[in-house]
Amino acid sequence: MTTSRKLYSAGVLALLAAALAACSTSGPGGGGPGRPAPTGVEGAWIDAKGTGLSTFQNGVFQTVATDTGQRLSDGTYIMTGANAVQINGTSLIRQSPISFNCLLISANQLNCTSSAGQQFTLTRRAA
Repeated sequence: MTTSRKLYSAGVLALLAAALAACSTSGPGGGGPGRPAPTGVEGAWIDAKGTGLSTFQNGVFQTVATDTGQRLSDGTYIMTGANAVQINGTSLIRQSPISFNCLLISANQLNCTSSAGQQFTLTRRAA
């Protein structure tokens, strides 16, 4: 993989992480026996390729590479509706701002779109 392709991939991962923060969960979910179903975007989310893990806690998000643990992006998120989240932050790889809007499709799926129009899906990581 070329350096520019690696940087592009890292940038996409950072965008995915940001998108995770932009989504919230509601409705029925599979919390498992003795555990309530997850609500909101709080917790850990992984991208479709399994390369970026984003965590959301108290309005703050951070994304790390699953293979190296390298921090890829960080920032903040806010709920803009019952199932809508806006994420703003910084790609630490590209040292540039990132912005995403996400919709909670189910308790475990966030569909996101970056400010550049890139679309991606995040899946809630099992505890």
